[in-house]
Amino acid sequence: MSDGALGPGIPATPGGPAPQAQVPGVPRSTTFGPSALLTPANGITVVRLLATPVVIVLILRWGASWFTFVFGGLLALSDGIDGWLARKQGTTRSGAFLDPLADKVVVLGALVALVAKGIVWWLPVAVIAVREIAMSVYRSVAGRHGISIPARNSAKFKTLVQDIAIGMCLAPPLAGHWTLLNGAMWVAAFLTVFTGVQYYVDGRRAAAERAGEPAGPGDADRMA
Repeated sequence: MSDGALGPGIPATPGGPAPQAQVPGVPRSTTFGPSALLTPANGITVVRLLATPVVIVLILRWGASWFTFVFGGLLALSDGIDGWLARKQGTTRSGAFLDPLADKVVVLGALVALVAKGIVWWLPVAVIAVREIAMSVYRSVAGRHGISIPARNSAKFKTLVQDIAIGMCLAPPLAGHWTLLNGAMWVAAFLTVFTGVQYYVDGRRAAAERAGEPAGPGDADRMA
C-alpha cells in the first residue's frame, strides 16, 4: 500500500486522523445528537399522540371490543419501539420531553374515556391523573432551577401496569367484571403514587446536592 492512500478509494488526510474504511454491505450507523428533533423515535411518539383521540372515540363508541383492544395494544407497544430506537440511534432532549408526555396523554385519555363509559370507578383514575399532572409540574419547575430528575425504570414499569389495567378493561371476556377491573386500576394507582414519591425524593436529594448539603440518612440508605 502506498503512503498516499489508506486503501482502495480512501485518500489519506495529511496532518489529520485517518478515516475509517466503510465495510462493503454494512450500512453506516445512524445516530442523533442531543439537540436533534426530527428522529424516527420522535416520529413514532408524535404518531402516538395523534392516535390518542382515536382510542378515546373507540372506547366511547364501543367500550370493550377486540378492535379497540388490539388498537390500544399496538399503541402501547409503540412506546417500547420508540424507546428502543432512541437507545439505538441516540437519545435527544426533545425525545426526553415528548416520550413521557405521550405516555401521559395516551394513558389519561384512555382512562377518562373508561370512566365516561362507566367501565371503571372515577376515584382510582383521579388519583392517577393528579399524580401524573403534579409530577409533570414538579419536574418542570425543578428543571427551571437547574435540577435534573432522571427517569427511573420503575416509572416505565408503572406505565406498563397502567397499560395492562386499561387492556383488561378493553378485553371483551372481562367486560362487566367490575371488581376485577377496578382492582387492577387500584394497583396501577398505587404504583403510580409510589413512583411519584420516588421522584419527589430524588428531586429533594438532587436539590440538596446542588446546594452542597449532605444527603440525609434515608438518602444514604437508598444509594447504598
